[in-house]
Amino acid sequence: MERVEQLFNALWQDYTQRLCPSAEQVHALLTEDEPLLNDHIALRTFNLPKVGLDKLAAPFIAIGYKPCGQYRFEAKKLYAEHFEHPNPAAPKVFISELMVGQCSAQLQQAVRELVNQAPEAAFHDPSFLYGGRLWDIDSETYEMLAAESEYAGWVAAHGFGANHFTVRINQLEQFTEVRDVNHFLRHNGFAINESGGEVKGDPEVMLEQSSTMADKVAVGFLDGVKHIPGGFYEFAKRYPQADGELYGGFVEASADKIFESTN
Repeated sequence: MERVEQLFNALWQDYTQRLCPSAEQVHALLTEDEPLLNDHIALRTFNLPKVGLDKLAAPFIAIGYKPCGQYRFEAKKLYAEHFEHPNPAAPKVFISELMVGQCSAQLQQAVRELVNQAPEAAFHDPSFLYGGRLWDIDSETYEMLAAESEYAGWVAAHGFGANHFTVRINQLEQFTEVRDVNHFLRHNGFAINESGGEVKGDPEVMLEQSSTMADKVAVGFLDGVKHIPGGFYEFAKRYPQADGELYGGFVEASADKIFESTN
């Protein structure tokens, strides 16, 4: 587990410093006697050979993770997989990729030009997972990509890093319901993602989720700095299956709405 902890600590540092500074405050508000359990993180990329889902999964597979589920988001043109470690204390990993070939010719060309700038050697070290952007981009290209696909704009602007971490609220004593966590965070000044309802999922699908709306963070472009949506914090409640084990997968309809936390 040491290598797992090292990787997630590095991902957390990048996430809280660059993508979602407010996560530190949320973390402090919800922490009780025991350290918070991180249910899962999510990573985003493009489905091009140099930077595809497999490239992001490789460092996790090298430390014992295995693929456990596949998901498709037709309207958003996304494909995703989730990975789990044999040690149940290790967070799950949810990796999605934009199906670039299903997008406009203009988007395809722009994304390929960005990805072509990324040095091949960068992917030989797991640190690329929290290393940010491996290409230069101007704000006009970002705006064009974001207008067609908010997801494409996000990856183009931020590069690689955890899009979100997730508090598993099953462990909390002061809150047993996702809705109560939302109410508490609203009371403390946080905006909650209400796309598809403030709580996504229900006991029938064995998973309930909610999230804050993404922080606005400063990003440097070739022509200056812009404040754009970065990362967000998610909250998940898992329900027991027939065998008593907590459900371990993800629900496409719910995840689809969680993506909109950065919109």
